[in-house]
Amino acid sequence: MSRFPSAKRPRGFTLIELMTALVIFLLIIGAAFTLLGTSQQRYQTESQVLTSFQEARLGLDQTVRDVNDSGYPSPTFFNSSLPNLSASSPFAWSPGYSSNPCQIGVCTTPGDFDLIIETNPNPQDPSSSVLWIRYQLQGTTLMRGVAPKVYGDDPASDTAGVLAPFVQNVVNEICPPQLPRCQTAYPVVFSGGPVPIFSYTCDTPTAPQPPPTLCSNAGVDNSPANIRDVGINLIVAASLPDATTGAPRLVQLSGRGRRVNPNH
Repeated sequence: MSRFPSAKRPRGFTLIELMTALVIFLLIIGAAFTLLGTSQQRYQTESQVLTSFQEARLGLDQTVRDVNDSGYPSPTFFNSSLPNLSASSPFAWSPGYSSNPCQIGVCTTPGDFDLIIETNPNPQDPSSSVLWIRYQLQGTTLMRGVAPKVYGDDPASDTAGVLAPFVQNVVNEICPPQLPRCQTAYPVVFSGGPVPIFSYTCDTPTAPQPPPTLCSNAGVDNSPANIRDVGINLIVAASLPDATTGAPRLVQLSGRGRRVNPNH
């Protein structure tokens, strides 16, 4: 028998054990990165929704302010030598703006997605004059343009060349045909197809006792000159869909502008 004990070699991990540990490690890392990626996508989506909400809110507030100011100064301030210092009508329209009292639903404006407001937003400035302020939906962009009123001109023509992007990703009109998931995810909002941005309530000069009524169709009282209230409904889509379902994320804001300056 040897006087020296035999040295035992330490036993290491087998190949199977190493492979098992590696697989477990990869599964944990994969799950962690998947969770991280989902969290990042959700954060980006929520950030886009917040951005869309803020943009829609600013656009809605500006439109309401313009409607509230419409028709100032009223035609009672008309001066034949300075015709651009008074508003012929609170809401402009075409064709035949200066002479032909168009009815809603027949003229180019006002409409569900097109509105021209006539007002002087800076009456305290003695050098200011009446402006035409136009809102028009083009595709998924709500455009806004401001042009000086030129007496006798067509406001639609004068404002067409100055329109600039105002609110992006507005899906009131083309969401249902281009994004079928809109109707699935928001069946109440798009139950009837496209959703008008602008809706109108008119005074009734021929029957002054009843309250203002909806004036979406042509009629004796449904002239743009008689519009009292304008309802504004903006539906804005976030740039990214929902990270979990893939459905579009929409923000819907509604407001109402009431023309303060009455007809004279």
